[in-house]
Amino acid sequence: MSDRDSLDRNSLEPDFVLVNPDEPDVNPHVWKETEGGRKGYYTGEPRKKKVHRRVVHSGGQAEMPKENAPEGTNASDVSDMPAMSASSRGSAPQGSSSPYVTKRFLVLALIITVVISTALGAVVGSLMGGRGGSYSNLTSDSSLSEATGSKLTVQEIYKKNADAVVEITTEVQTKSVFGNSVSQGAGSGVIVNKKGYIATNYHVIDGAKKISVRLRNGKSKSASVVGYDESNDIAVLKISGSGYTAAKIGKSSNVQVGDLAVAIGNPLGQLGGTTTAGIISALDRQLTLDDKKLTLLQTDTAINPGNSGGGLFNGRGELIGIVVAKGSGTGIEGLGFAIPIDTAAPIIDDIIDNGTVVEKPAAGITVVNVTEDNKDEFKVDKTGVYIYQVYGNHAKKAGLKAGDRIVKVDGKKVSTNTQVVQQVQTHKVGDTLSITIERNGKQKTVKFKLEKASQFEDQENQLKQEQQQQEQQGQ
Repeated sequence: MSDRDSLDRNSLEPDFVLVNPDEPDVNPHVWKETEGGRKGYYTGEPRKKKVHRRVVHSGGQAEMPKENAPEGTNASDVSDMPAMSASSRGSAPQGSSSPYVTKRFLVLALIITVVISTALGAVVGSLMGGRGGSYSNLTSDSSLSEATGSKLTVQEIYKKNADAVVEITTEVQTKSVFGNSVSQGAGSGVIVNKKGYIATNYHVIDGAKKISVRLRNGKSKSASVVGYDESNDIAVLKISGSGYTAAKIGKSSNVQVGDLAVAIGNPLGQLGGTTTAGIISALDRQLTLDDKKLTLLQTDTAINPGNSGGGLFNGRGELIGIVVAKGSGTGIEGLGFAIPIDTAAPIIDDIIDNGTVVEKPAAGITVVNVTEDNKDEFKVDKTGVYIYQVYGNHAKKAGLKAGDRIVKVDGKKVSTNTQVVQQVQTHKVGDTLSITIERNGKQKTVKFKLEKASQFEDQENQLKQEQQQQEQQGQ
């Protein structure tokens, strides 16, 4: 390969940046609006923005000590029911007691069977549908018909959610040696409640003195901040009025790589209602953005500055993510990221109910992933998620130890630290958590109450410092 054909590998490393950083997304000297913002023209190059280079973390939070690692599938049985058939070369004489079944009777029996099966299926389906996660303030949809219905076209997804996605503009007052100045920012939001509650990113409204929301019909409304969770980059706004179109909440846990993904937002802060489509590229991507470690959905759907806080929808038009970041850099394309709705929805619900996020639950343990690539290093026979450290009082009393392999949480199989954390976050402080661990080849289930995450901040900070010291010594 010639020098002309070769590429500098460093130039291909992506810079992961928030889609709407602190400074305004849109340079007012770049785009000029005419005819009420429906058209515009380009007037120059956008100003250069400060780019934060971030590193993708795909592994666990820490390396497990080798001395703590333990040593050491079930198959399902399948049984086939033989099919029975009967045939007759002639029909039985009338009035005789024939051992054969007439065609008319057979057809009638089949019809009755189909009717009964359909009725039972509807009953079972409704019962199962009621077991799905729901939130008191959000429009969730766990009905069987919606869950198994045919997928919508991109056009149908847009029509279903266009009124639920709004444009957000902010005014941020800054001080400098030259005095006070006001800068403008832009972003997107999703109406999640008919009473005018809007979900967006915290970084969209961070430091804003004034927030305005523009609806699809062109009307603008002043918005107030109900509450926010800075660590998860989620905020909730409120506008006056009611009867708004709210997005239906889906289940990001049901999303698979290759599924249709549609983003609706306000790119450049001037092009509200822009719809782009792609696929889900990856699940459980761990990125660090502005010192926040987030687990995100990855998509190749086109994402641009101003899309922050907008919606990412699945093939049924359900909200599965809140757009938060994109990959930026020379030669980098098609790297967009969204906060999974399974993470965002309970936070949004708490904010609407309480004006802030309820104290987060914690199990009082640190976990680490063991993969095929490093299981020999840890001297274990199985991959999975292992306990690295136990510092919670309730977890200690339950008998958990470093080196235990976590098999299930609340009866659900887990294989990564992300799955463990996500399951814990579905609870509240004081709830009972069930964990099935494997130790020395034997499984054991323990139950204990979750504690407040805030009381473990010192232990977590100390652990981070130890990790940094280990990394520096290794270099």
